Amino acid sequence: MRFLQNKANYLNQVNFIFLTIPNLKLSLFIARRIAFKQQKSFSRFIARLAVTAIAFSIAAMILTLSFVNGFKHAITDKIYRFWGHIRIQQYEPNKAIIAEETAIMGNDTIIQKIKNISNVMDVQPFATKSIIFKNNETIEGLLLKGVDKNYAFNTLQPFLIEGRWPIFPDSTYSKEVVISITTAHKMKVNVNDSIYIYFINKDVASTRYRKVRVTGFYKTSIEDYDKLFALGDINLIRRLNNWQQKQVGGYEIILKNVSMINRINNQLFNLLPVEWASRPIPEIYPNLFSWIDVQSVNERVVIVIMSIVAIINLITCLIILVLERTRMIGVLKVLGANTLFIQKIFLYHATYISCVGIAIGCVVGVGIGMLQQQVGFIQLSEESYYMPTAPVLIDPLQIIVVCFVALAACFITLLLPTLLVTKVDPVKAIRFK
Repeated sequence: MRFLQNKANYLNQVNFIFLTIPNLKLSLFIARRIAFKQQKSFSRFIARLAVTAIAFSIAAMILTLSFVNGFKHAITDKIYRFWGHIRIQQYEPNKAIIAEETAIMGNDTIIQKIKNISNVMDVQPFATKSIIFKNNETIEGLLLKGVDKNYAFNTLQPFLIEGRWPIFPDSTYSKEVVISITTAHKMKVNVNDSIYIYFINKDVASTRYRKVRVTGFYKTSIEDYDKLFALGDINLIRRLNNWQQKQVGGYEIILKNVSMINRINNQLFNLLPVEWASRPIPEIYPNLFSWIDVQSVNERVVIVIMSIVAIINLITCLIILVLERTRMIGVLKVLGANTLFIQKIFLYHATYISCVGIAIGCVVGVGIGMLQQQVGFIQLSEESYYMPTAPVLIDPLQIIVVCFVALAACFITLLLPTLLVTKVDPVKAIRFK
C-alpha cells in the first residue's frame, strides 16, 4: 500500500509540474539545456550546419540588396547629373532623341512657374550641336552640349578628373571646352591644348570652324556619354545657328527627390505651351534603365534561392533533432507532458538556431558591404558595368526587414517537422536506440 501511495504522490507531483508548464516556462528551460549543453553528437554537427546555411543565406541576401541598390543609385545618379531628371524641348514626336534640337524661345514666366513647383531644385537651359574635332591628322565626331554661366557644374564635379570647367565671359562666348578622357586619348590631347572644331551647317551645306582650348577632361564611365559629348558655351551654338539670345535647345529640370519625377512631369503637361513637351529621362534613355531593371530581377532570383536553401536546411536540421531526441520525447510523454509542450521545446531550439544564423549572417553581410565601400576589392569591367568597382549602398531598413522576414519564415516553416512529435509512441520511444 505504501508503494502505491508513494507512486501516486510521485505522479501527482509530475502532473503538477506539467500542468503549470506555461508559468514555469519549463519547455524553454529544456530547449536551452539542449542548445547550450550538447555533447559532441551528430545533431550538434547538423545544428551548426544549419546555422552556417542560414548565415550564408542572410549574408547573400544583404549583399545582393546592397549591390543592386548600389548599381541603381550609381547609374541613375550619373545619368541624372548629366541630363537632369526631366527634359523640356520642342514637341517633335518623330525626331531622334540624341540630335540637334529645334530652338524654342525662352519664356521667363513659365520657367519661374516651373521653379516654384514643389520639389523642383533648378531649371537649366541647354543646346546641342554636331561638331568635328580635328587635331593634326585625328578627327572625331561629337555633340557639343552648350550650357550657360549659371549651369550647376558642381553636380558634374565627380566626373571631372583633370583640369577645370569652362569660364564664361559676360559678353560674346567662351572659347573653352571640356571633353571626355576617352576622346582625349583618341585625339592625343592634353589639358590647355588648342584644337579646331568644325560645324556643319546642313541648311546651306557649308562648314565653319572655331579654335578652342581644352580646359579639362571628364569621365562618367557611361560609354554613350564619354564617346559622344563635349561641354561648351551655349552662346557659341546660338551664334553658329543664328539664334536669338533667348533661344535655347531645351531645359533640364533638376528635382530634389527623384521619386517625384512622374508626378512633376504630369504637372508640367498643363503648364507648358502646346508646342513644348516634357519627358522624364528614363523615357529618353530606356536602354540604360532597362539594364537597371534586369539587375532587380536578378536580385529577386537570388533572394528566393537563398530563402529556399535556408528553409530546407532548417527543416532538415529540426527533423534530425526530433529523431535523435525520440527517447526524450517518450520519457516526457510518460511523465505527462502533452504534445504542445514537447513541440515548444523543439520550436525554441530551432528558433535559437535561426536567431544565431541570422545574427551571424547580418554581421558578415554588412561587414563585407562596408569593406567593399572602403576598399573596393571587387573590381568590374567599366565597359560592361559603367564603373570600375562594384558599388554598395546599405539600407538599414532593408536589413531589418530581411532579418525579421527570415525569422518569421523560419518559425512558420518549423511548425511542419514538429508534427513528428505527435507520431511518437512513448513505449517504443523509450526502447529506441
